[in-house]
Amino acid sequence: MKVMRKFHARVSVFLPEERGLYKNEKVMDVILYLADLKDYDKEKAKQRALDLLVRFGLEGHEKSKIEELSKGMAQKVQFIGAIIHEPEFLILDEPFSGLDPVSQDVFKEEIQALADNGTAILLSAHQMNIVERLCDEIFLIHKGEKVVYDTVNNIKEQFSNYKCVLVNTDTTYPFNEDERVERVEVEGNQTTIHFHQDVHPLSYIRSFPDDLHWDELHIDRKSLHDIFVSIAKGEGS
Repeated sequence: MKVMRKFHARVSVFLPEERGLYKNEKVMDVILYLADLKDYDKEKAKQRALDLLVRFGLEGHEKSKIEELSKGMAQKVQFIGAIIHEPEFLILDEPFSGLDPVSQDVFKEEIQALADNGTAILLSAHQMNIVERLCDEIFLIHKGEKVVYDTVNNIKEQFSNYKCVLVNTDTTYPFNEDERVERVEVEGNQTTIHFHQDVHPLSYIRSFPDDLHWDELHIDRKSLHDIFVSIAKGEGS
């Protein structure tokens, strides 16, 4: 039992869709209760709770009852309760669900800080841009089956070819009449040139004639979102 209790104290799970808070209790009381369940030092828990409440924009709500909070505020309290004891292993299931962009940034920063301080984090999420920023390794699942498992860098190297975006350029220029180009997309004032795998766009760009004008030029790789969509559609290599 002691071994199980020690393991329980090191692990934490955050399930935002499962409201595990006591609605009639006060915010600070709930957080300190959750810290006590993990055998976390009481004085340290109180100071850390105050710091986290400020960080998540909940200062002044220490004595508010959970039922008085908005859904987003309650979600923040639940997240604070999950990390109050500085867990060694943290499981996050869709932690960004229902959050506004500002709150998403706060969650991302805190998750990154936990990882930087040694917490191992298992994150389940559908926001590929957030996954790409936060995760070291990714396990992509489609229809219940594994489609790829590797580091972010390796996945992008394997599946992500380069693209070049030109803003306000001559759309009549024959960009696609080059064997290095896979396809060209024109949307509004943006012309996106997609290159074949293992082709870097710099040599292609250097071949542009001097009189070809553009206002902006961006070179990037296919995003993790695009990679997942391509693999799911059977287009990935």
